[in-house]
Amino acid sequence: MKKFNPGAYLSDLNVNVMHFGLEAVSGLLARFGDPHSHYKTILVGGTNGKGSTAAMIASVLKRTGLKVGLYTSPHLVDVRERIVINDKKIPLRKFAGILSEIRDQAPLPVTYFEVLTAAAFIYFLREQVDIAVLEVGLGGRLDATNICQPVVSVITNIGLEHTAYLGNTLTAIAGEKAGIIKPAGVCVTGVQQKKVVQTISSVCRQRKSAFYRLGRDFKIIRRADHTADYRGMNRSISGLKLSLPGGHQWSNAALALAALEIAQKCGFVIDDAAIRAGLKNTHWEARMEVICTRPLFLLDGAHNPSGVRVLRRALIEDFPRRRLILIFAALADKDYRKMLQIIAPMAATIILPPLKTERSVPARQMARVVENLGGGAIVARSGDQAVDMALAMAGGKDVICAMGAF
Repeated sequence: MKKFNPGAYLSDLNVNVMHFGLEAVSGLLARFGDPHSHYKTILVGGTNGKGSTAAMIASVLKRTGLKVGLYTSPHLVDVRERIVINDKKIPLRKFAGILSEIRDQAPLPVTYFEVLTAAAFIYFLREQVDIAVLEVGLGGRLDATNICQPVVSVITNIGLEHTAYLGNTLTAIAGEKAGIIKPAGVCVTGVQQKKVVQTISSVCRQRKSAFYRLGRDFKIIRRADHTADYRGMNRSISGLKLSLPGGHQWSNAALALAALEIAQKCGFVIDDAAIRAGLKNTHWEARMEVICTRPLFLLDGAHNPSGVRVLRRALIEDFPRRRLILIFAALADKDYRKMLQIIAPMAATIILPPLKTERSVPARQMARVVENLGGGAIVARSGDQAVDMALAMAGGKDVICAMGAF
């Protein structure tokens, strides 16, 4: 019998194909005894900051002594990065075994994301996690992760993204993302736009769910010494330190702590020491991640206009008056023109490498956009060449930032 190849199996599941609906993943998981119903979950959706918020929640919970599953997307290098327990990727042998079982059991055609989501749920049950933290893939209402019944649903923020799938307005997108709010559940959110708040609040009323907002029910107070104080619904804690760079991460930290306050009502004991250690030691790749220091090389996954605005603000606040060399690439279903309008004026030079996917925007097409904005663009033959170019032209005090697409 031919040996099962997990990489080949996943490759045959076109990563660009999407199913909107829970029928396929529901039928698949039923054949495995509905693993998602056997442990507590926290579901984190929104436009940006989902992964960072989920990582902070998992980091704190782990430091209470719990066995914590974390499911995120996308991955950077290894697909097993998506399925983690207490910072350890799913072992290749177990990953291959579960994928083989899924291949044999799937009652309907399933997508790449549905298979990985099911694999995470199955693995977490078999490893007997105490709780799993799940990042929503796309939208919320019809996303495969939404099959679970979370103790708290987190909606970080709402921006225009995936408009071909989620709608052309913020309220339409908010309605889709609010689909993760469960009847008689709890929603924690950082949204600020009035119409978006109204949309989410309306869903909570209809479903008789509790609704907690950043700035109203809980808040974070940043200090000049780069620490912050959390003032929550039932607890306060001062002098917090955060490992993730960028002022915007404090909002994500506040959402994580509010979600943890809700989780405590389910019997989890989360003390101040776990919170301090969890936030101080959260590791999350490609979010203003420092690759080297001379010159300073940052890797950031900002890939939509709202994310790029946050990155721009962080660069201004954290690295003022420093020359910026940008490496930028984007997918065609993203608003790359708007992203360049936001970030290009900051950059002394923009280097544009190709992406190895049919969904990419040709580098020369983006170069014309940069030139129309009055900037200078260099088209590279590859990502490697783009990095070499940036390092060659950067001085010791310059900042290189590679961003635009995972």
